[in-house]
Amino acid sequence: MGFGEYVVARHQQLFADALQHVSAVFQCMVIATALGVAIALATYRSAWAGNLAIMSTATVLTIPSLALIGLLIPVVGLGVPPTVIALVLYGLLPVVRNAVVGLRGVDPALVDAAKGIGMSPAARLARVELPLAWPPILTGIRVSTQMLMGIAAIAAYASGPGLGNEIFRGIASLGSANALNQVLAGTLGIVVLALFFDAAYVLLGRLTISRGIRGREH
Repeated sequence: MGFGEYVVARHQQLFADALQHVSAVFQCMVIATALGVAIALATYRSAWAGNLAIMSTATVLTIPSLALIGLLIPVVGLGVPPTVIALVLYGLLPVVRNAVVGLRGVDPALVDAAKGIGMSPAARLARVELPLAWPPILTGIRVSTQMLMGIAAIAAYASGPGLGNEIFRGIASLGSANALNQVLAGTLGIVVLALFFDAAYVLLGRLTISRGIRGREH
């Protein structure tokens, strides 16, 4: 059976796996973004605290993804829990690092001006600092998402959701008629989904970043 015939014959299962893959990555990125920005907000004003936050989240990336998921299985079991925990942990570094850099890069004169017109700390953060730091934060989110698209495939080792199941089934049955088709379908599916995610982030950036900020970046 050719690759095209395989995709047509298995399109329903491939579509279901693709939806699960997208859902897992998207939900984990929402959690990682919320946690990463919160960590950055709590640490960016202190040089040592911000650097510690970046170093701590960077340490997670030194752990092989298969090893981390394997260590989580005895603690939280198979399926969704180890997938979510691993993906959130791996997604933190780019968000934390870019949020810290973005918040530290806000012009102090703008913050002082906002303070001078009577803005509260919360208002300055919401209306001045975070909007100006949003471009690098969004870049961090994009980088994290691209990483997690690939790492999510490893979650199939722990019976996690997504296109990784197709890849692992193919690897487990190497030598059989459709083994290569399974690996290729899962791999190409992840690449296509990653491209769609990245296009969505480009559109989000155009909708949420003002032309003035974009102009300053260039």
